[in-house]
Amino acid sequence: MSTRLQVDHETFDLKNPFTISRGTKTRIEVVVVRLTRDGVRGRGEGTPYARYGEFPDDAVKTVLSLGPHIAAGMDRDALRSLLTPGAARNALDCAFWDMESKLTGRPVWALADLPKPEPVVTAETIGLNDVDAMAEAASKAKTRPLLKIKVGVEDIVPRVKAVRAAAPSSRLIVDPNESWNVDVLRSVAPALADLGVEMIEQPLPASEDAVLSRLSIPIDLCADESVHDSESLATVQGRYQMVNIKLDKTGGLTEAIRLAHIAQDLGLKIMIGCMVSTSLSMAAAMMLTPYADLVDLDGPMWLAADRMDAVKIENGYIHPPERALWG
Repeated sequence: MSTRLQVDHETFDLKNPFTISRGTKTRIEVVVVRLTRDGVRGRGEGTPYARYGEFPDDAVKTVLSLGPHIAAGMDRDALRSLLTPGAARNALDCAFWDMESKLTGRPVWALADLPKPEPVVTAETIGLNDVDAMAEAASKAKTRPLLKIKVGVEDIVPRVKAVRAAAPSSRLIVDPNESWNVDVLRSVAPALADLGVEMIEQPLPASEDAVLSRLSIPIDLCADESVHDSESLATVQGRYQMVNIKLDKTGGLTEAIRLAHIAQDLGLKIMIGCMVSTSLSMAAAMMLTPYADLVDLDGPMWLAADRMDAVKIENGYIHPPERALWG
C-alpha cells in the first residue's frame, strides 16, 4: 500500500515573550508532517528558523513537492539526497521514523540501535531581560539543576551574577546567540568562569569564529549556528569543545545520529538542543540524550498549550515520550 502525505502549518502561542539577543517572539510556527500507511500514522515536526532562511510556507511546499516520490515508495534513506538539512527534512524524517515504529511495534530507539533513553536533566532557559527580571526568573527556577542564561552584548556579567545569586546551587550555561565579538568574549570569560559558568554557546557569529582556534578561554565553547550536519564538523574542530545537535539543523534524526557518532569520534562533547517547539519535536530529540553531556530540551515549557500526550518535564528533568505521542 502506498504512503499518504499530509503537511500542516501550525501556530502555538507562548505563555510569556521569549527574548534572545536577536529578537523576541510571542508565538511559534511549526510544520507537521503526517504519513499514513496500512492505517498507521507517523508524525514529525519541524520549526523553520528565519536565521537560516527558512519559513513555514516554504517548508510546507518543499515537503509537498515530494508527495509523488513518497506515494511511489520513497523512504527516509532517500531524503539525504533529495532535501538539504533543515526543518522540512526534519519533519519528514521524523514522520518516517514514527511510522516505522508503529508499523513494526518497536520503539524508535531500538529501530535505530540506540541506548534506551531515560529521564535526564534538561536546561531551563532564563530569557534575556533586565537584570532584576532575570534574577526574579532565576529565583523561581532556583531548584532546577541546570539553567541556560540568554544574554546580549550589554551587562553580561551583571546579568549572570544576578542569576547566580538567585540560584546559587544551579549549574549555569550562557548563550549569546552570536551577539559577541572576540573582544567581548576575552573580557567577560574570566568573570563568567569565576561565577561557575560551565559553557558558552556560540559567542561569535558563525562567519567570524575562525579566531577561536587561536584563543585560550577558561570555559568550554559550544558550536550551535556553526554546525548543522556531519559535513560541517570539520570547520568546528579546534574552535569549540562541544557541538549543539538540533534536529531542525541536521534535517532529522537520521543525520543527527550520524553527527553524534562522528562528533564523539572526534572527541567533541555533545549537547542535544531544540528550537522553541512542541513536545513532538522533543520526543525525537530525546532519542539522542544517552549520548549527551548537556541536554537543552525545555522548548515546550514556553508554550501556553502543548500537544496531547506531551513529554513530562518536571523538577528540571525531561522524561522519554509516551508512544502515543511519538516513537
